[in-house]
Amino acid sequence: MKMKVVLASFLVLFLYFAFSNAKEAGVAEKAPLFKAVNADGEMWNLEDHIGKSFIVLYFYPAAMTGGCTQQACAYRDNIEEFKALNAKVVGVSGDNVKGLQVFRDSQNLNFELLSDPDGSIARMYGAPVGQGGMIERNIGGKSVSLTRGVTISRWTYIIDKEGNIIYKNADVNAAKDAAEVLAVLKKAQKES
Repeated sequence: MKMKVVLASFLVLFLYFAFSNAKEAGVAEKAPLFKAVNADGEMWNLEDHIGKSFIVLYFYPAAMTGGCTQQACAYRDNIEEFKALNAKVVGVSGDNVKGLQVFRDSQNLNFELLSDPDGSIARMYGAPVGQGGMIERNIGGKSVSLTRGVTISRWTYIIDKEGNIIYKNADVNAAKDAAEVLAVLKKAQKES
């Protein structure tokens, strides 16, 4: 009996690790649809973009922090390549709209930022969510408070034009994320 329990436990662990690979290509499950408020305070609806372009949906912990700024600026600096591949970049965090505005404007970000203050969107996609918080930043000589309802783990997805998740990375390197996503998009376009 003990041997069966050990074997069953081993099988469960094996299957868990086999199917929870941090970087998955060809995931091919439907992307959960959602609506969220963007940095301009307007409602953004994923469904409006399905069928028109690839969507690079990346979750990040907090605006105006080291890794998150590095990741966002890499997307910013490569936005023309994403556009050439018919891909829209969308960043999601637990930051409030004011924080997203500060982040966008101070870093000259040229893509959509969405607020997920309760983490409901992140949870739909399986990205872990922790406690929120507040940070102070000096921007243009002024002290600015940035508040987030939750802190979301750094995960990245690519959604194809049919609304399928074709890539998931749960072990994102902030500095390399944009380059890795570009490589996946280029490969996906060659195969289609």
